[in-house]
Amino acid sequence: MADVANKYSDNVGGKFYVDDQCIDCDLCRETAPANFKRNDDGGHSYVYKQPETPEEEALCQEAMDGCPVEAIGNDA
Repeated sequence: MADVANKYSDNVGGKFYVDDQCIDCDLCRETAPANFKRNDDGGHSYVYKQPETPEEEALCQEAMDGCPVEAIGNDA
């Protein structure tokens, strides 16, 4: 389970975030490319834009549910 205390500082404010458990597998960036990007220096994903539509919300949720290391959190 993602821990808000360990979330990366690159995440934009809002309910979705990526924490330091991320293994850079690319699943979230493939699932919700409008919301997740890669930090090339750190080798991890982060939320660069919170979902603004029901479709983006569903894709972010799908990315969170599919994350193999549960590095995506939702503080809703």
